Amino acid sequence: MRQHRLLVNLLILLLISCGDEPKEEKTVFEGSSVQREKEPANLNVSLLLDLSDRIDTVKYHNETMEFYMRDIGYIESISNAFINHLSIKKKRTINDRIAVYFNPEPKNQRINRISKDLKFHINRSNATPELFNNVKSVYSNEPREIYEQTLEDDKYVGSDVWSFFKNKVKDFCIEENSRNILIILTDGYLFHIDNIRDENNLSTYLTPQSIQENRLNKADWEQKFNDRNYGFLSAATDLKDLEVLVLGINPAKGNVYEDDIIKAYWENWFDKMEVGYYELRNADLPSDMEKIINEFISKK
Repeated sequence: MRQHRLLVNLLILLLISCGDEPKEEKTVFEGSSVQREKEPANLNVSLLLDLSDRIDTVKYHNETMEFYMRDIGYIESISNAFINHLSIKKKRTINDRIAVYFNPEPKNQRINRISKDLKFHINRSNATPELFNNVKSVYSNEPREIYEQTLEDDKYVGSDVWSFFKNKVKDFCIEENSRNILIILTDGYLFHIDNIRDENNLSTYLTPQSIQENRLNKADWEQKFNDRNYGFLSAATDLKDLEVLVLGINPAKGNVYEDDIIKAYWENWFDKMEVGYYELRNADLPSDMEKIINEFISKK
């Protein structure tokens, strides 16, 4: 009888000790639908916005949806994917970042202040559902003001993506122990008046005019592109720790090869700079791009 009581007491102690084992705390965010077997890596997401005249609603009016509105939709999808990523991580592992950049920086001080609001570093000490909701809210509302301010100013200085890669990408967009993702919202053309460089057939810019001048508007464009070594000048090297998603490519009408030529320039450039992984996507509707954005950000 005594032995029986001892066995019962031992079983009770074992049950209590098992019930008291601490459980790993996870962040909770309403609406998350992403599930993974393996703990996701830390994300370092950078957005580079091209605020050139490509968003001009008069010069490049689009009846279906203006291009700046497409950008706003892309940005919201990016932030939602970022929040979904955070919401499935164990709190102790969170060390993730998201930020917005421009090059050159806009002269409008209001836009620059907004860009500061869009920089978040989320870690185990501040990761709360309230902060997640704040990120979601800020990225759903403030980018619209950036574009509306730019349209109101009506002063388009061009987009110097090339210099961003040369002078800033390693400092701004690459963190150790993180998946570094740079998402560039641009029509695929590069031009800035203060950075026009030509070396043989390599340059820091690409415009519909330069494509025409280089006679890349015919069926033999690819052979000319390769034989004459057309492309962008390399701006950096050893970017193997960077993944790049280019959204919004919008070739000018009149040259059926324009889309292929733009992508050839970018692909050749990223290969020369040893970018770890990249994708190039056209200016499709945000509803069509949401799945692509989610898959890019959530991929293991």
